[in-house]
Amino acid sequence: MEFPTLDTSRLRLTQLSAEDVSSLFTVFSDENVVKYYDTDVYQSEEQAAKLIEFFNGRFAENAGIRWGIRLKESDALIGICGFHSVNTSMKSAGIGYEIASKYWGNGYVTEALAKVIECAFSEASPFDGLYRIQVDTMDSNLASEAVLKKLGFKEGGIRRGAGHWKGGFHDLKCFGLLKSDL
Repeated sequence: MEFPTLDTSRLRLTQLSAEDVSSLFTVFSDENVVKYYDTDVYQSEEQAAKLIEFFNGRFAENAGIRWGIRLKESDALIGICGFHSVNTSMKSAGIGYEIASKYWGNGYVTEALAKVIECAFSEASPFDGLYRIQVDTMDSNLASEAVLKKLGFKEGGIRRGAGHWKGGFHDLKCFGLLKSDL
C-alpha cells in the first residue's frame, strides 16, 4: 500500500525520510518533549535516523503508521503523529504524537490528529475496519489530556503504576475514541 499523505488547512502529513533526521532530532533532543515519555533525550542524529527507519518498517509490516507533521507554508517538519501499534484482529490502534516545543499552543497537534482520526475511521484507511483508538498519558500531562478531550476521547480510567521509566513507576490515564463516538 502507498503511504497516504494527508492535508489540513495549515499542515501536510507525510511519510518520514532520511531528509527529516535533523528536524526529528530537534524534536526528541528537547527535554520538554520527552518529559512524559519512556525515552531519554536524544544525544545524536543517529537515534533520529533509527526512529525513522523503525516507523517506516512498521508501516511496511502493516503494524503502524507515523506521519511527519509539516507546516504547509514552509514544509518544515515540526513533529510526528500516528499509530505506533495496530491490532487488526481487535480493530484497535494506539496513537501517539510529538511536536517541537516551540510550536506548542498553536493547535497543530489537534489539527493533525483530527485528520489522522478521520483517515483511520474512513474507508481510505490503511488499516481496514479500525473501530477504537486508544492512548495512555501520564497522570500529570494535562496539555495532552486537553488535546484528547477536545478530539472527543473519553477517559477510561487510571492504570496505577503501569509505566516504568526514568527511575520510577508512573500512573497512566487511559483514553479511548470509538468510531461510533464521531
